[in-house]
Amino acid sequence: MDSVLLLTHFGLTQQEAKLYWALFSQGDLTGYEAAKVTGISRSNAYSALSGLVEKGAARLMEGAAARYTPVPVAEFCGNCIYSLQKDAKELSLLQPKRRTDSEGYITVAGEKHILLKMRNLLRGAEERVYASMSAELIVRILPELRGMTERGLKVVVITDHPLDLPGATVYCTEKKQKQIRLIADSSSVLTGDLDDGENSTCLYSKKDNLVSLFKEDLKNEIRLIELTKEREQA
Repeated sequence: MDSVLLLTHFGLTQQEAKLYWALFSQGDLTGYEAAKVTGISRSNAYSALSGLVEKGAARLMEGAAARYTPVPVAEFCGNCIYSLQKDAKELSLLQPKRRTDSEGYITVAGEKHILLKMRNLLRGAEERVYASMSAELIVRILPELRGMTERGLKVVVITDHPLDLPGATVYCTEKKQKQIRLIADSSSVLTGDLDDGENSTCLYSKKDNLVSLFKEDLKNEIRLIELTKEREQA
């Protein structure tokens, strides 16, 4: 991914990100030098450099001519993450209580958001999870699955290749490459596919009837795998 785009994830504008990177590649710069090196107008360069200082990505060096020096990437990003984590805790305390939990059918759109939803469901699980998907997709949520087994939670995986996941029960069978079926704590289900990248969609619901339907479907699939294995061994 482009470095400028990554830096915008940490609150920098594109111009600030370009100037921040220039301070590393070119060394400490005055506003005039920074404008010349990056091709950004002088007024915009001075404004963006001030923004870098304000956001903690650069510092001003006093002298005959003021120069700007960059804060190391790890330090800048670490400070941003620390601040966000602190704000997140504060927001959690301030969050109003919902009058009722949503028990309808919710569409989760886009590969990025689907993967985030899967990871959040796994991290938030308190008892068990049933996951049915290809090994290619399982690998993308493997850290969360390992975290569950390390917490002593029940993890059952149905996939198409053997999986190195100590503490989990793994069944192997043919799977559609991008299909997802995930049940967390017998209370919520996520189903759909990632066939179309950011145009992919999944259905998320906490409705008892849908959860029960998928639980029964997975149980039947597991039973079929066990029967097939028994016939092969006979």
